[in-house]
Amino acid sequence: MLSPAPRVVAARCAAAVFARGRNLDEVFAEQVGQLNEADRGLAKAIAYGAVRDRRLLEALLDQLLQRPLRNEPELHSLLLCGLFQLRAMRIAPHAAVSETVAAVQALDKPWAKGLANALLRRYQRESTALEAALPATPAVRLSYPDWLVDALRNDWGDKAEAVLEAGNAPGPLTLRVNRRRGSRETYLQQLAEVGIAATAVDGAADAVRLIEATGVERIPGFADGRVSVQDASAQLTVELLDAQPGMRVLDACAAPGGKAAHLLEHQPDLQLLALDSDAARLARVQHNLDRLQLTATLRCADAARPSTWWDEQPYARILVDAPCSGSGVIRRHPDIKWLRRAADIPRLAAQQRRLLDALWPLLSPGGVLVYASCSILRAEGEDLIAAFVAARADAEALPIDMGWGESTGLGRRIAPGGDFDGFYYARLRKR
Repeated sequence: MLSPAPRVVAARCAAAVFARGRNLDEVFAEQVGQLNEADRGLAKAIAYGAVRDRRLLEALLDQLLQRPLRNEPELHSLLLCGLFQLRAMRIAPHAAVSETVAAVQALDKPWAKGLANALLRRYQRESTALEAALPATPAVRLSYPDWLVDALRNDWGDKAEAVLEAGNAPGPLTLRVNRRRGSRETYLQQLAEVGIAATAVDGAADAVRLIEATGVERIPGFADGRVSVQDASAQLTVELLDAQPGMRVLDACAAPGGKAAHLLEHQPDLQLLALDSDAARLARVQHNLDRLQLTATLRCADAARPSTWWDEQPYARILVDAPCSGSGVIRRHPDIKWLRRAADIPRLAAQQRRLLDALWPLLSPGGVLVYASCSILRAEGEDLIAAFVAARADAEALPIDMGWGESTGLGRRIAPGGDFDGFYYARLRKR
């Protein structure tokens, strides 16, 4: 028997993003506890899909409504969820309509049941004409804010539309095999033995991509630290840092700890300091290290203020995984489309530059700093690094000759899609 509960949760989550600027992952975690496993999956598919396709769905809704639903964010979001089910999910149309209408009642808005029923049934009847009447612009058809479309066109040229499309294709579940506990080949065999189809990811030596996503509780070896969940792009850091046994290494913005853990899986005797300015996020780093039976020094501190935490001993390697727009991981976090603003980009770039300026003096001569960003915007990547290197006579950008992504001259960028999230890396050596 179907239940309106998943649609209610989905609508409330979408409304929290659109009306209150909430993080979708966080609000979904708050709402989902009331649902069983099957309903949880349905609610997530609807909520994340409606957020991803918001602009297109709102353009359709505008055609269907005589006047906008002002001051009704949950009802507005529920109607978007209903349209998303009809046009993009494998749900019987009558079920999508009836359960969305039932959710109107569950949201305590009985006056809107007739409206929801009429609107969704009209879309069923007139979908071809309604879809054809949508504006042809990628911003509407692919559901992005205008400023981000313009920025990607400027930065990616004729590749921009492919980048936009890739951001709408949900990313795969990718694992990182703990090489201290076994090889990737052995782990792939273990997955096959329990009926989980997976493939190795070319270009990321420890990465395994599951053909179909599943809960971590069903993944062999997750609980005892044989594998972790981490996108393939994030796994490239360890090779770029090339940390050697016994080196002093700083992970300046460590949470949630995936890159720090990966470094220790390769070199468990590193003198690794993991910083983060958020105590709750730093606790997640400790939790991940505990599960993997790894040890590092953790400190809650602002990396941009070394005077508050640095012991004045230089580091041979520094990782700056800087706070950024997240424009390269929209396929996993579609709310980024609507929570970020054009004005955020220069502010974030200034924060990234402050981190680089503050941490560069901590690097020993001959040492290497790796700058990583899950942004695909030049302002947070090659433009930032070019300005930094130009201002530092002792900074040298090292070439990154890898099989993944494409060279930018100063670093390497990865377009989102397939096995990889969108990312940017630069590798700097101190003369």
